Amino acid sequence: MASLWRAGAKLSLVASAVGGGVTAALIATSDDPQTALKLCATVPNRLFRDAITAANIAFDYEYSLWGLPEGSSERERIKHEVHIRSAQKLQEMCFKNGGVYIKLGQHLGQLEYLVPEEYVRTMRESMLNKCPVSSYEQVCNVFKKELGDTPDKIFSEFDPVPIASASLAQVHVARTHDGQKVAVKVQHTHMTDTVAADHATVELIVNTLHKFFPSFDYRWLVDEIGESLPKELDFLIEAKNSERCLENFRKLSPHIASYIYAPRVYWNLSTSKLLTMEYMDGAYVNDVKAIQKLGINPHELSTLVSQTFAEMMFKHGFVHCDPHAANLLVRPLPFSKASILGRRKPQLILLDHGLYKELDFQTRTNYAALWKALVFADANAIKECSTKFGAGDDLYALFAGVLTMRPWNRVVDPSMDHLVIQGNESDRLELQMYASQYFHQISELLRRLPRVILLMMKTNDCLRAVNNSLIQGSSLETFLIIGKVSSEAVIEAKMLQSKSLLTWLNVKLEKTLLEVRLWGMQVVLWLLQLRKTLPWSDQAL
Repeated sequence: MASLWRAGAKLSLVASAVGGGVTAALIATSDDPQTALKLCATVPNRLFRDAITAANIAFDYEYSLWGLPEGSSERERIKHEVHIRSAQKLQEMCFKNGGVYIKLGQHLGQLEYLVPEEYVRTMRESMLNKCPVSSYEQVCNVFKKELGDTPDKIFSEFDPVPIASASLAQVHVARTHDGQKVAVKVQHTHMTDTVAADHATVELIVNTLHKFFPSFDYRWLVDEIGESLPKELDFLIEAKNSERCLENFRKLSPHIASYIYAPRVYWNLSTSKLLTMEYMDGAYVNDVKAIQKLGINPHELSTLVSQTFAEMMFKHGFVHCDPHAANLLVRPLPFSKASILGRRKPQLILLDHGLYKELDFQTRTNYAALWKALVFADANAIKECSTKFGAGDDLYALFAGVLTMRPWNRVVDPSMDHLVIQGNESDRLELQMYASQYFHQISELLRRLPRVILLMMKTNDCLRAVNNSLIQGSSLETFLIIGKVSSEAVIEAKMLQSKSLLTWLNVKLEKTLLEVRLWGMQVVLWLLQLRKTLPWSDQAL
């Protein structure tokens, strides 16, 4: 623990030195003196704030846990308190710095398998929809630069108070001159000014921490942000992504296309820093009470969410990689009628299409084959597919565990519900113990895996959090859908690659056997559901 304090102190010194260097470089190379001056005032402050926060957290752990024996109840109690304090300090730093830092905080809130629960809970509760807000004056400045006039002139109505604010932008409600209600996404002005410097600052901190603590290796995350953030800051790319997403469902997944929606884009009122979209009424996907008031069954919605992203991952190869609760709305399927019991079919509305990842044919097929093996508890196939992604003979079991949040003995358990997470206290404690016990191996695994797979894992984490809010865990239906969609993708790939009549016949036979197996699983699922409804039954099949 002493090394942790020394690292914090050294990081403070490095930050001071680099802060001066960054300032000098900005002044020397800038074509925009006003922006350069702004950066010179903010970047060193952020670096200093980062270093002080890191040193403060390090000292808190060192001082508070000093002399407490490992494994003792007193040490665990104190550690829990330090985790909470440290998470709050980190949260405060992210909010003060904004932009890239909030993106990192949001990601931290999804890493249940790597960081203590206190950090996950603190970041998840604050980083998704409680981000800093730009002033109306700043919003007007963006409008003038992008569209040549102020919002009140461009729209017949414009609410100066945003309905939501995220790390990169905030959303205002407006009405066009022809009476259409729209949502206007306006980029925070500081993002354009400071994003490059913030990325360099974060990179410095992560590299410094990795130098002192080799197991702390988040360089892949910094690299990913460096590649994806410029795309996320161009709202025209986001608009094109949303249209391509819907087109994929219409062409490749027509059986559920009507259940998926993205807001229509008003191209004449959109630029790289302003995005005007159709205003959507709906409930957030984690608001169970509001969903039920709409007449929608949370279990049915959970199934739709799982199928939507399974189709994206295994069939489309074009994946929305930020499906946290603030980016998913639900409404009753338009033009559909309620059932006799008043139930309505759900329609999932996908928001924020800035972060997408493309999977090439080979990666998509291998990933589908891996999930097929996980659902059907095929240990040999899990090992084979995992090693293709770099997990190796030593970490393939851990890779399977991180993907499913289940220990290896459960992953290869032949029972139908072997991957189901109940979301209760026992499951939570098991996951925390698993993450703590294998922390160093998990860090090594993340270092080995391709970045695109790391993004798929982040997407899985987001979806797991959504499922947990809807049904307090995961369900057998979810994994049945994943097994079906991934298996279909593998069969389709083999059909495309078949070179001979014999190979084609073998694939056809495999497809028939798969359909029989899935049908059998569906029958068992129906029987399980029926048995749960019987008042005298308290036994599982």
